[in-house]
Amino acid sequence: MTSRYQEMHTRSLQDPEGFWGELAEDIHWEKRWDKVLDASNAPSYRWFTGGQLNTCYNALDRHVEAGHGERPALIYDSPVTGTIQTFTYAELRDQVARFAGALAKLGVTKGERVIIYMPMVPQAVIAMLACARLGAVHSVVFGGFAPHELATRIDDATPKVVVSASCGIETSRVVHYKPMLDSAIEQAKHKPEHCIILQRPQERAALKPGGDLDWDEAMASAGPAACVPVAATDPLYILYTSGTTSQPKGIVRDNGGHAVALKFTMHALYDMKPGEVFWAASDVGWVVGHSYIVYGPLLHGCTTLLYEGKPVGTPDAGAFWRVISQHKVATLFTAPTAFRAIKREDSGGELMKKYDLSSLRALFLAGERSDPDTLKWAESHLKVPVVDHWWQTETGWCISGNPLGLERFPIKYGSATKPMPGWDVRCVAPSGDEVKPGQIGSIVCKLPLPPGTLPTLWNAQERFVRTYLMDHQGYYQTSDAGYIDEDGYVFIMSRTDDIINVAGHRLSTGAMEEVLASHPDVAECAVIGVSDELKGQVPLGFLVLKASVQREEQAIVDEVVKKVREEIGPVAAFKQALIVPRLPKTRSGKILRGTMQKIADNQEFKTPATIEDASTLEDLDTVLTDHGFAKARKH
Repeated sequence: MTSRYQEMHTRSLQDPEGFWGELAEDIHWEKRWDKVLDASNAPSYRWFTGGQLNTCYNALDRHVEAGHGERPALIYDSPVTGTIQTFTYAELRDQVARFAGALAKLGVTKGERVIIYMPMVPQAVIAMLACARLGAVHSVVFGGFAPHELATRIDDATPKVVVSASCGIETSRVVHYKPMLDSAIEQAKHKPEHCIILQRPQERAALKPGGDLDWDEAMASAGPAACVPVAATDPLYILYTSGTTSQPKGIVRDNGGHAVALKFTMHALYDMKPGEVFWAASDVGWVVGHSYIVYGPLLHGCTTLLYEGKPVGTPDAGAFWRVISQHKVATLFTAPTAFRAIKREDSGGELMKKYDLSSLRALFLAGERSDPDTLKWAESHLKVPVVDHWWQTETGWCISGNPLGLERFPIKYGSATKPMPGWDVRCVAPSGDEVKPGQIGSIVCKLPLPPGTLPTLWNAQERFVRTYLMDHQGYYQTSDAGYIDEDGYVFIMSRTDDIINVAGHRLSTGAMEEVLASHPDVAECAVIGVSDELKGQVPLGFLVLKASVQREEQAIVDEVVKKVREEIGPVAAFKQALIVPRLPKTRSGKILRGTMQKIADNQEFKTPATIEDASTLEDLDTVLTDHGFAKARKH
């Protein structure tokens, strides 16, 4: 007998137009689509061409008009400020409509870009939805990024307006946003016409006359704006992801496919019902925050939770349990890093016993591979299903997971379970041929990708094709390596490029190397990701100094660490660099980063046949051992 999951997955691949066309009926359309799947410009496929809708209307107005205006839409819980605030669907709609009016007064119209550089406050969500209401394109930049990174995004997106705040709060430390914003605008070639600044009680920023506006004053002088219908294929947002610091990579998300896919996942994957509380313990600056703090839960009529705090330290390792108990959270979605931190502080789970966690039905982990020890620890203490699921900024939603709303599969530790409906996942060798079950290869997805995934990169269609579609014709290259077992379970093992995963945040080692190489005393450098019990991976730099350098080595190390922090931001967690005499390379000059990583992680490694000089590995091993890294085993 065919299971519900198998039936849906098979149909989604054999009849994608019929499958997604039926699911699209769950969304309100101003104009019905002409074609569900448009393959006229393959391999760049588009979904629901000819259709018109408004994402904000589907997320807010629709529920109010259906009589659910008094249902809680957004709960803001901020232990760092001692604030808890609840917005009903009607209240949130009214706030969003008014801020949309404020943006419209500044000339923001359909297709204009707005950069949002804010902490985890309700106004960040309001700003995102207000852009969607106008048909404007928002680009949220994580508040932890340094001015240089923000400047590159300003130049790429060319926003008419930037929305920001006077400060953010990291545990008990005030982070000064306005000076960073001012510095970014000074560095950028493109100059936004206006900045709207939310003045927080913890710090009031000095506003520049003419260009800067106070959030409260802008709201007070604005009238509500109506929803503007846009094409299903029009962009909803740009979200920048890993790339070099000089060449940002803007993932584009459309309106139509995005709404259909996220609405589907809320019940099929997360098993949520309208009115229940969903908590994605992420940040609105990341794709998880876009998909599952803001859009997914609201499209489904759930209550979404916005948390300004940490898993530990605000005030202790029981912070998550307090939030779940107090707000009756049904499903929690977070990164394994958060649970590693909680486990480190409260390994016996004693703080859980202080709270009523009976509302919690499931825990979902993503952003990095969930190590079995952490997953088992969560299972044993929470007594609910713990789901490791795999997706990317580019995809916008889950590629492979355990679809609790369709069928609950047995857990295989280390696996992200099975491909979701819409996803045709394969494992291939460099030749492009599929490998046997259990054999490691490159994980790819057969085109067309399902709705909600990236249709292109912002102003970079050629780069989109080159980056994602060229390696294996007819497939999307995930840049992840792993295998698929005989039961169809997907195991993601590592990246196939130079992206490392720090606490669930994908960061480019190439971008960090760019910064290191700019130091005047550095001749050559490399950055690798090494295993870290808490963050999954952390970057480790290697520096080869110029022969003429006579300075103290530690001073140079301190300078490059500071430089990475300034140019990429604290989120990079770059804290250590080692001075080495030479870098191991192939005869063609390629740095052997993979081998270096195995040595640093104390893993067995084989000396590559193409190495230029095998003694460079011994030198590297000696330096690593001198700095507390155990000697690796060579075979």
